[in-house]
Amino acid sequence: MATGKLSDYKDKRIHFIGIGGCSMSGLAQILAARGFHVSGSDIKESAFTRQLKKRGIPYYIGHDEKHVHGAGMVVYSAAIKPYNPEYAYAAAHELPMLERSRLLGLLSGEYKNVVCVAGCHGKTTITSMLALIMQGTKEDCTVHVGGMVNFLEGGVRLGNGGAFITEACEYVRSFLTLHPSHILVNNIDDDHLDCYRDIEDIFGTFVEFVQKQDKHGILMLNASDGLAMRLKKHAKGRVITYNQPNQSDWHLENVAFDNLGCGSGEVMRRGEKLATVKLTVPGLHNLRNALAAIAFASEVFGADVAGAAASLLEYKLAGRRFELMGEKGGVKLYHDYAHHPSEIAACLAAAKLVPHKKLWAVFQCNSFTRARTLMEKYGACFGDADEVLMPDIYPGRDTDTQGIHALDVVAAINKGSHNCLYIPTFDEIKDYLHKNWMPGDIVVTLGSGDVNRQQMVILEG
Repeated sequence: MATGKLSDYKDKRIHFIGIGGCSMSGLAQILAARGFHVSGSDIKESAFTRQLKKRGIPYYIGHDEKHVHGAGMVVYSAAIKPYNPEYAYAAAHELPMLERSRLLGLLSGEYKNVVCVAGCHGKTTITSMLALIMQGTKEDCTVHVGGMVNFLEGGVRLGNGGAFITEACEYVRSFLTLHPSHILVNNIDDDHLDCYRDIEDIFGTFVEFVQKQDKHGILMLNASDGLAMRLKKHAKGRVITYNQPNQSDWHLENVAFDNLGCGSGEVMRRGEKLATVKLTVPGLHNLRNALAAIAFASEVFGADVAGAAASLLEYKLAGRRFELMGEKGGVKLYHDYAHHPSEIAACLAAAKLVPHKKLWAVFQCNSFTRARTLMEKYGACFGDADEVLMPDIYPGRDTDTQGIHALDVVAAINKGSHNCLYIPTFDEIKDYLHKNWMPGDIVVTLGSGDVNRQQMVILEG
């Protein structure tokens, strides 16, 4: 494992295995901008590798141990296995090695003001909204987002100021590597039960995270989330709340939706109307995410609230967040990364606001662990869909089926009297949809596996 400070590697090459990942490519770009010699490799080209090419960062397609020869440090993502030839060579030759989240932690220690957006749901959206609000300000923030953001042309913004805005991900406790000045916690939920014992284990890790915060910092909490609010008694700095009318510091009033499902509302701070925010993306959850970003920008950076709200009129959702993938025969197909029941319910509530005749949901459960631990919640989150189609479970990181089959989840959904069908493959789903959908319908594919790529079978078939 690499030790010491990043500056120890200033005159050495840092090689990224899996540089085409969103976070990995962003970190590589930040280091290159700070004067480090960076290289990398990945198995295929992507939008993120194209951004590397634009910035003149060398990378290889395909993995080979010779790519690591002469490297001063090797950075790898969680997706890289020990049998990867580059990883295996680095380990066998005792090269300094660093897992992605640990590099992010080291990097955060290089900034005076580290602004972290945490929570089991919504953090990519809030972080990218905050980045848009702060774009062009004198703060000149560096930004690290865990998704493809259109105005960033990737997941990173390279700034020269002393502020670093980053997603703070709870998966495998990776946010504990960060050095937070200010923290926003949007929610705490029973996600990632493949690496946590239960919800109290997850909550305890959030406690540990907020206790790492600078005592002069701000802890912003979603007042409508009970577990997030339980963090209040563990805060080291000042606590600001949002999202609960008449109870929190910030909230929305007079919320309304246009004929495309896009929301607007008055931004209130301690009873005073400061601005009106209007979005061009659908759903109440996105409007609440906008409130969080506006409030955080105001409290941490002193941003003008009216200006912050106005900037979000230009906001487009990050990739795989209710993304319009195409249209076929008068039917629009959307995709959303939602895979936890809370996310699915929020996404379908937003989809219901979009004009349509029939709302189809195609849900690919992305792990046997999630299917087993969240079965009852999956049974209750599809109420806004007219018909739900479910293929076989995508194994994700799981190596054991745990005795769970897609039919078990289908049965749980149908207990709620919803019309859910098990259709094993996407070719069969394509045939079923093409036979039964009508012009004016919309289809939303849901999941964090390869369902977004499989959706193209439906579009192209």
